[in-house]
Amino acid sequence: MSIVTARRISQIFFFLLFLWFCIVATLGEQWWQLRGWPVNWLIQLDPLVGLGTLLATGTLYAGLLWGLLTVIVTILLGRFFCGWLCPFGALHQAVGWLANRGRKASMMIAANRYRRGQGVKYALLVFLLAAAAGDLIGRLLRVSIDSPAKAAGIVAVMLVLIAGAARAAKRSVKRWTAGIVMAAIGVAALSLLTDGSRLLAASLQTGLLDPIPLFYRTVNLTLLPLVDGRLISISAASRLYPGVFAMGALFWAAVFLNLAVPRFYCRFVCPLGALFGLLGKNALWRVGQKADGCTACGACDRYCEGGCEPATVLRSPECVLCMNCLAACRHDVMGFHQHASAAGEISVPDISRREFVATLAAGAAAVPLARLAGMTGEAWNPAVIRPPGSLAEGEFLQRCIKCGQCMRICPTNVIHPAGLQAGIEGIWTPVLNFRMGTSGCQQGCIACGNLCPTAAIRPIALDERLGKGTFQSRGPIRTGTAFVDRGRCLPWAMDRPCIVCQENCPVSPKAIFTREEYRPIRLGGDIRLQGITGNRLLIEGPVLPSDQLATGDYFVAIDGRRNIPPARIADIGSSGITLADNPFSGAAEKGDRVTLLVRLQQPYVDPSRCIGCGVCEHECPVKGRRAIRVTAENETRERRHRLLL
Repeated sequence: MSIVTARRISQIFFFLLFLWFCIVATLGEQWWQLRGWPVNWLIQLDPLVGLGTLLATGTLYAGLLWGLLTVIVTILLGRFFCGWLCPFGALHQAVGWLANRGRKASMMIAANRYRRGQGVKYALLVFLLAAAAGDLIGRLLRVSIDSPAKAAGIVAVMLVLIAGAARAAKRSVKRWTAGIVMAAIGVAALSLLTDGSRLLAASLQTGLLDPIPLFYRTVNLTLLPLVDGRLISISAASRLYPGVFAMGALFWAAVFLNLAVPRFYCRFVCPLGALFGLLGKNALWRVGQKADGCTACGACDRYCEGGCEPATVLRSPECVLCMNCLAACRHDVMGFHQHASAAGEISVPDISRREFVATLAAGAAAVPLARLAGMTGEAWNPAVIRPPGSLAEGEFLQRCIKCGQCMRICPTNVIHPAGLQAGIEGIWTPVLNFRMGTSGCQQGCIACGNLCPTAAIRPIALDERLGKGTFQSRGPIRTGTAFVDRGRCLPWAMDRPCIVCQENCPVSPKAIFTREEYRPIRLGGDIRLQGITGNRLLIEGPVLPSDQLATGDYFVAIDGRRNIPPARIADIGSSGITLADNPFSGAAEKGDRVTLLVRLQQPYVDPSRCIGCGVCEHECPVKGRRAIRVTAENETRERRHRLLL
């Protein structure tokens, strides 16, 4: 078996494994549903997820330690993940291969040549990691200055460091390094003088472009919903995700750009590929030429997937280990060995020092600038309702990689990708949308937190969710509070009986209660009593809508008989009204005016009991803008959002 055939088998296997993990991330008890399948394993193998989380939070979620294995193998072999494991890379390679079939050798060499723009991915990596590490120095050095002596000592240390950096800056070779050191000292000073809420901030945005979360997100939210319930039935009900057009457009643009340049995304955009390029640029085993025998036929450049130009001076950070050059070389010159290529190697990524420093500064400044909108502070958006178990917003944004796993596992399809309502940092992070799906957020469900690969939604026990057992003193986890819009509520605004929200409230005792009120019905004229026969009142006046008034919410009252309570209507005809019980016998006379009343059970919300599950909003019969809506007020995860003392 050739090395290329082995690589293709590996790519097909991991691509199918990835699709299988996406399919089985469905709540259920069947063997093809979530029954212990390691559906996050490929995410955990992604070291960029672990590195970004570590920089942003200073901690590493246990499952992400798998990324260390990938790092070690990359240091030994080079970018094996890109060429052998990555399902997104396999898709790009397949599309590029189909696009190049039948092309002349000169055209393929031109398409596969190295381009200066391939350094962009390193700039993107630096930008994203700088954004994640925005508060790293502040977190390490932030101390309590509680005495003049401590303040003086800190200033003295900083002056010494600045003096050393200035001396190093006199040498041109170390000038850029000295600049970074001085910038770090400045950040440290800011961390001591501020609380970090504005000038120092970290946000994990690697998931926007990291190929593994990106591919998971795209398949979970745009591809599987297209076939689910049509070609195959995966979920109990069809899934919809508003606002995923941009997500799908990014994916398909990345795929079809392979028609112009093979593995376009891997070469120009992929920050994970850039990280592997840095880790594997001096790998122990690497692709390269032997000392003698090259005829400069160009066959290796014709099939090179990374644009590393193996026929000349090989660019080792760009090699994705596709091994096409080994198979294409007819003279057995190309090999995989422990020494550098005989034709020479370029092991430095194509990004200048100025570009590196500028990108680093831009990434560090981007998050504080984004936070000036106040979305994580005073101007927080109450419409952003996070799933149960979510961390406080600032910590949440330091962990969420926007992979869509929580949205895929949600059995009622109420977790959706956010748009700009969560701020620019919160794009495609999970929010609850109770208008969608089959119900609200179910009390007995804790699936999203137990599937989240980075603990942005922390895993919680069912007792904690419900506020039982050892968590009874804390009470149940609240995602928000329901508010009644009296301008749209049928009993409040339109004199129509409705208790759907109160009936569907799953909390016990119910968080929604009602108060009764009787209101007269508008008719086209007066109704007069003509006589009483048993439980039937004989009347004259306008024709009554018999199909509406016998539902149990309509009553009869006799004007001037205030001591007699209204009687419920059991049936109604063209000339009479049948009552469930007649209290008017002997107490009403012919000619008395009859008033028809509607009993309205007007809903109220008890904020001490409401958990923000959204069942009431989902079931509300006002199907446009619901008459009862949940917002994030009083959510458990943010104490400053409390409604009650």
